[in-house]
Amino acid sequence: MERPTSRRDFLKTAGGVAAGLGLGSVIAVAPARATPAEMQEAIRKVVGSARVTPGRVKLDLPPLIENGNAVPLTVTVESPMTEAQHVRAVHVFTEKNPQPNVVSFHLGPRAGRARVATRMRLADSQNVTAICELSDGSFWSDSAGIVVTLAACLEDGI
Repeated sequence: MERPTSRRDFLKTAGGVAAGLGLGSVIAVAPARATPAEMQEAIRKVVGSARVTPGRVKLDLPPLIENGNAVPLTVTVESPMTEAQHVRAVHVFTEKNPQPNVVSFHLGPRAGRARVATRMRLADSQNVTAICELSDGSFWSDSAGIVVTLAACLEDGI
C-alpha cells in the first residue's frame, strides 16, 4: 500500500528541483562585457557622422587604481562658456564595462565652468574616452588608459 505524499516530502522535492534549475541558469550566464567595437558604436550614436577631434578636453583619471568600484574621474573643457560659445554636453565611454556609455553631462552657458567630476565603476583595466559637444556642433575628445587591480561591474547578465 502506497502512502500519500506528505507536505514535507513535496516541499523537499520541489525545493531540490527549484535549486537545481536555478543553479543551472546561474552557471549558463556569462558576464556581460562590452568590446572596443561596441564603444565605437556607442560613440557613433552620440556624434553621428561628425568628426571627433582630439584636444580641448582634459580627462583626469588615476593611471592605476586598486579597486574599480569607485574610480574618480574629472573632465575639463577649454571653453569661455558664453552664450555664443559653450559646452553643450560631455559624454564618457569605456571599452570593457557592461555598458560602454558611462555618463552624459548636459551643460549650458550658465554652468560657468566646463568642468565635471564623478566616480564610476570599472570592470577591468581599459581605455576611457571623454567627448564634448560644443555649441558650434563640433566634437572634441581625450582618452586615458587605467589599470584596475580589483575589478567591479561583475554582475551576471539579467
